Amino acid sequence: MAPSDYSARHLSVLEGLEAVRKRPGMYVGTTDSRGLMHCLWEILDNSVDEALAGFGKRIEILLHPDGSVEVRDVGRGIPVDLEPKTGLTGVEVVMTKLHAGGKFGGGSYAASGGLHGVGASVVNALSERLDVWVDRDGATHHMAFRRGEPGIFQDPASGPSPDAPFQPFTDESRLEQVGKVAKGVTGTRTRFWPDREVFSKSARLEYEDLVSRARQTSYLIPGLELVLRDERQAGEPAEQVFRSTGGPRDFVDHLARDTAITDTWELRGSDTFMEVAQVLTPSGTLVTQDVERECHVDIALRWGTGYDTVERSFVNIIATPHGGTHQAGFEAGLAKVVRKAIEANARRLKLSGRDGSERIEKDDFMAGLTAIVTVRVPEPQFEGQTKEVLGTGPVRGIVARVVEQELGAILGSTKAATKQQVTTLLTKIVSEMQARVSARKQKEITRRKNALETSSLPAKLADCRSSDTEASELFIVEGDSALGTAKLARRSDYQALLPIRGKILNVQKASVTDMLHNAECASIIQVVGAGSGKTFDLDQVRYGKIILMTDADVDGAHIRTLLLTLFFRYMRPLVDAGRVYAAVPPLHRVEVGGTARRKAEYLYTFSERELQQTLASLRRSGRPYKEDIQRYKGLGEMDANQLAETTMDPSRRTLRRITVDDAERAERVFSLLMGSDVAPRKEFIVQGAGSLDRGRIDA
Repeated sequence: MAPSDYSARHLSVLEGLEAVRKRPGMYVGTTDSRGLMHCLWEILDNSVDEALAGFGKRIEILLHPDGSVEVRDVGRGIPVDLEPKTGLTGVEVVMTKLHAGGKFGGGSYAASGGLHGVGASVVNALSERLDVWVDRDGATHHMAFRRGEPGIFQDPASGPSPDAPFQPFTDESRLEQVGKVAKGVTGTRTRFWPDREVFSKSARLEYEDLVSRARQTSYLIPGLELVLRDERQAGEPAEQVFRSTGGPRDFVDHLARDTAITDTWELRGSDTFMEVAQVLTPSGTLVTQDVERECHVDIALRWGTGYDTVERSFVNIIATPHGGTHQAGFEAGLAKVVRKAIEANARRLKLSGRDGSERIEKDDFMAGLTAIVTVRVPEPQFEGQTKEVLGTGPVRGIVARVVEQELGAILGSTKAATKQQVTTLLTKIVSEMQARVSARKQKEITRRKNALETSSLPAKLADCRSSDTEASELFIVEGDSALGTAKLARRSDYQALLPIRGKILNVQKASVTDMLHNAECASIIQVVGAGSGKTFDLDQVRYGKIILMTDADVDGAHIRTLLLTLFFRYMRPLVDAGRVYAAVPPLHRVEVGGTARRKAEYLYTFSERELQQTLASLRRSGRPYKEDIQRYKGLGEMDANQLAETTMDPSRRTLRRITVDDAERAERVFSLLMGSDVAPRKEFIVQGAGSLDRGRIDA
């Protein structure tokens, strides 16, 4: 088109909710399952805001078989009287007008998640059908919409359906009274059918996501009861009820999976700040004023023995997964108060002059931390409609001051129990710092050696010659006796051997410092060459496969478990990447005699059941074998040829890849079986004693 042909007639003006349907991603993020869930969050958050304001303590969410979803609350109910500026009922204004609602600073809500006045109207625009019922003034009021347009559906006797004949209102809209309720009964029920012209066919409402959101909300509003009911599956509907009285403290205890080294501490405080804001006057005009805001801070946190960090932040109950000024303030305050406490206790923590030159960094004090950071502030500034990042600047300083004052008082407490916890915490943070420094130094010196470098790796390592990481393998071998055989059995061009003596340290119970001081653990971390804990860098691993080669007995299984605990706790990315394996050495060797047609040979079996099946097969075929069947009790009993062909030769061996399908469940299992808390482990053993197969005990 030539420039002279481009005029105002080529411009488009989208009226009302047309803009939402044209650009849904601007309002709900995507048109897949995440966008569909966001629609539900918008309706749910309206009910949550009522509960947050102190109106109603019960919310129900129903997933209907026809694909619709319904949210019920017992709040004040959407206003049903006429809004003077538009002449429409409050219900129609809320459901059809963008940037309309009670959350623009008019006094209806001190703090809320809804800010832009577009939530319900956006959901209405993106729904094939939406129905809303409001209990107020002794009556139940009802209005229905088709893709944002109000009207009347001619529903069949079977119930409401988006496919029912629809007649839009022409002259004026009507809010119908469809029933009566007792005086004082209030609430809102909203049911919508997502529009499949907008959302992809694969988009669906995920029950597990809803469970997670409901549980989270129950922790953030103590006393609020949320009922979930999924009627989409055949049979009995799935139903769960969530209610908490402990608030963020309970949330932290739910999220934390490692063994605690501190109590769950709560930090609370508030402060005011001035903000230039656009204020809506009674006449409906906007004026610029300096407004005083009050920010309430509520933080719960605890440290555990692990090094993973779980940090969740919320503003007026709305999750901010990408953080913002409140999270930045929390971390800044945490850094300041922890560094101050460590400096004040340097002598007790036995910090040397060399350690004193190192600065405590974020990763050091965040290791093992589980924290819930919540703030409540009127009209917070979010970055976008999806509200994933808080942008209100003064909140950062307020949160930082609350952390400094409240946590500073705890770290400086003279109470014996608290003082002991603080000492343990500060020792852990210093250990994390020392581990980070040690890992950094190891990375600098433990690169794969070449012609110009000398090796600083452990002398007991029998390294391979290949510089191709992907093709190389590291065998961690139990005992020096097996090492001698393995050296003869390996392919030295790409197979490296590292022997360990006996059972290594149980790192699930030990501190980071004890782990680093343990010779066997330190050697393994040094040879792998990628650091440990949070500093672990998968790209720096020196071998493509890490293979644990232990004896096929109880002690070998125990050693393998201890090694896996080390890798899971301090080098988990290796496990997640599927690069850790367990060798499978044989248990038995059967010497089969020769016949006229077949030569004599040795057969290897890897379980008692396989041995019996093999012997039965030999008897059926008439092949003789020696009754004195060799039972391998250790790798050292094999000669090099046997070890190579059964356990180390890639063309003939069997390896078990160690995987973690559910990291959270694996964390619980490791804590149960290898942790320092004895009582749950004893209970587990007692409960499982009846199902023990005595034949599996190699004694």
